[in-house]
Amino acid sequence: MRILRAAHLGMCFGVRDAIALALDHADAGPLTILGDLVHNPTVLSALEAKGIAVAQDVAHVKTPTLMVTAHGTSERTLARTRALGLTVVEATCPLVHVAHSAVAALAREGYHVVIVGQRDHVEVRGLTGDLDRDSFNVVLEDDDVLALEEHPRLGVAAQTTQAVEKVRHLVDLIRRRFPQSDVRFLDTVCKPTKERQSAAVEMARQADVVIVVGGRSSNNTRELAKTCARYCARVHHVQTDADVCPEWFDSARVVGLTAGTSTPDDVIDRVEARIRLCADASAGQIRQAGVPAARTLRGGVEAGIPAARTLRGGVEAGVPAGPTLRGGVEVEARIEAMPRTVAMDNRAPEGSHRRRPRARSEAEREFGRTE
Repeated sequence: MRILRAAHLGMCFGVRDAIALALDHADAGPLTILGDLVHNPTVLSALEAKGIAVAQDVAHVKTPTLMVTAHGTSERTLARTRALGLTVVEATCPLVHVAHSAVAALAREGYHVVIVGQRDHVEVRGLTGDLDRDSFNVVLEDDDVLALEEHPRLGVAAQTTQAVEKVRHLVDLIRRRFPQSDVRFLDTVCKPTKERQSAAVEMARQADVVIVVGGRSSNNTRELAKTCARYCARVHHVQTDADVCPEWFDSARVVGLTAGTSTPDDVIDRVEARIRLCADASAGQIRQAGVPAARTLRGGVEAGIPAARTLRGGVEAGVPAGPTLRGGVEVEARIEAMPRTVAMDNRAPEGSHRRRPRARSEAEREFGRTE
């Protein structure tokens, strides 16, 4: 059995920076994060082990410093938070900041804003939080587009972790539905998401089984699983190596592996190790048949895999998830080793901190295309 890693997988720079920023501020004093910093339970458990608190509502914050998650929030929410006397630290991904700027530009230029994304997702709530209720819509499926009312000008942007093919499909549908309207599309799907989606397609085309590693609530991980399911009939979404089931690899010659943008490297490696064990056990049982033991390719080099939730042809098969690692020693060691050179942006409002300007300039180069 051969293990094939996608050419692009796992943590993006935005997630790594958010974790490093949280650790820096936790070392300086008590810190509360407003919501989940990232949508990965292993990372969240490791942060909790460092004494970082999590609150789902500002009213429940008991520390003088509050961190906004990598998914961002609206300026209105930031203003209300500062008004409570809290010091606000922004761990917002720079690419999400650019998406906010795109949405603000569309609204400023008189477009009725349409966001392609999950209506209740924290990033989408942040993108729409500074808009008046009657000045935007959120769509995710064809039926949502068919329910839209006509407007002379429609400006479309997207949640940064949506599959770009789906976004383009919905934009085309909007244009066909409203041929008389001026429809402007700003592509705000981030480069890491696009890279992982494209690499996942190339990998899934070659695989008999695909393992997608990432948090159950991670949108980009779920989208990876859906994308892979279009090209491979046996796709499993897992959070850790504990979710991997040996029977998934029966008769498989090639196993593909990919992971969402908030999945730590060591979690992926442990999933790979678990797959190897499953393959070696299977090879031991049928070695007389001449079936070779597992080997791994990472886009052509060595790799690994995990699983928990199964998609067959895009439909969930109801495979139960395994237990999630809590306070994993290896994960904490990995986080400790992350670089912490996260400079503050001197232009941030008083009582707040933002990410370094370098990351913002990187982000700006990923966007700006209008269609």
